[in-house]
Amino acid sequence: MRSLKRRRRENITDYGKRLKLLKGGFPRLVFRKTNKYLISQYISSKQAKDTVELGVTSNSLMKYGWPEESKGSLKSISAAYLTGFLMGKLILKNKKKNPIMDFGMLKTIPKSNIYSFIKGVIESGVEIKCKESSFPDKERINGKFLKKDFTKTFEEIKSKINKEQK
Repeated sequence: MRSLKRRRRENITDYGKRLKLLKGGFPRLVFRKTNKYLISQYISSKQAKDTVELGVTSNSLMKYGWPEESKGSLKSISAAYLTGFLMGKLILKNKKKNPIMDFGMLKTIPKSNIYSFIKGVIESGVEIKCKESSFPDKERINGKFLKKDFTKTFEEIKSKINKEQK
């Protein structure tokens, strides 16, 4: 019986998909979820050695004015959008090449926080191809359906990110 690599057995790495991404030669924009936060990394690979050049977590939204009482919603659709928006601004500020998306083993469900993240990256000015129909509704992204209406705070955070990352 052929033994599987540990990372494949634990459902962490899809080596076939990884090989295709590496053969493309483009930098990757990696999106991952943890139990508390969303993680985004801009990764370049040379000879199958990954180098993280930029990294952002949804926890970094706290310094842009994310409400302390909403700290538990740092995995929400709004947080995903703002994390993507911040990451996109960092990519442009550091003059990096346009990346390709890498979701790893995450399931890509339309209108989920994965697509909210992509929309944030695209609206920051980075060119990534994606169907418009996959994105969540604007009200969901703005946080209108969170426990407390988040729309005003959302716009304030977005403008702070825009101002600081120019």
